[in-house]
Amino acid sequence: MDKFNNMRVFCRIVELGTFSAVARELKLSTMMVSKYIAQLEASLGVVLLHRTTRSLSLTSAGEAYYHRSKQLLEDLADLESSTAQLGERVKGTIKISAPIDFGGMYMVPTIEAYLKKYPEVRILMSLDNKPPNLRVGSFDISLLVTDTLDPGVVARKIAETELGTYAAPKYLAEKGCPQTIDELSGHQCLHYVDTPHGDYWLFDVNGELKRVKSDWMLASNNGRALCQAAAMGMGIVQAPRLSVAPHLQNGELVEILREYRRPALAIYATYLQRRFYPAKLTTFINFLLAYFGQ
Repeated sequence: MDKFNNMRVFCRIVELGTFSAVARELKLSTMMVSKYIAQLEASLGVVLLHRTTRSLSLTSAGEAYYHRSKQLLEDLADLESSTAQLGERVKGTIKISAPIDFGGMYMVPTIEAYLKKYPEVRILMSLDNKPPNLRVGSFDISLLVTDTLDPGVVARKIAETELGTYAAPKYLAEKGCPQTIDELSGHQCLHYVDTPHGDYWLFDVNGELKRVKSDWMLASNNGRALCQAAAMGMGIVQAPRLSVAPHLQNGELVEILREYRRPALAIYATYLQRRFYPAKLTTFINFLLAYFGQ
């Protein structure tokens, strides 16, 4: 019996919550995953998991075993990474989660530049506006455009972007330009969903945060689609400046309600704290800092 393999399977069950999810991730049958856990429990002489057809929970022994096993597996991974780096070669796969707009517009050229310097590294990037739980282990790095952070992670600020309100000149010529945030209620709004602020737009009124519910006529989780709609004259959009930059440069959009703009949002690279960081992770984080610092 491969004790380390069974420990890995057990830890992933705890983190993903079901046998079937672990089976899909490891490309095994659910029966084989169940067999690994049965072997582990038999070797230890204790029950680690309470299992029913509807739920899965840790026993007290299982909870203690999970935390010790997780640390042991991380130490083993650190040992393997540190030993591999003795050859002074940076290699491996980096799994990244990034917001749809930021990842699509800015990360591809960044990754291209990084891979030219470290050709033995592979990058797996998933684009999603909902930040992942790094503790689940599906990603090494989560890139966030946010004003709130999980205190349990390391966060390195790589850039900033302003959250502004924008519209096309032709829309403003036809519908008029709102001079105050109260006047937005008479306008067509294009809303960015999947943000921590829900249905609300954010403004700064005399140094205080004011949240205004967006009475939107079009909503999407894709900022580029909303900016295109705004550029076509369909309505007003509130979005990070990084999303609207191309439309501002060619005059398709202009900023409105500028005096109510919130302070800049930070763009962070976040990752779990650990005693040893593999070279692929440290080189990529340092590369991001230098690349966006330019």
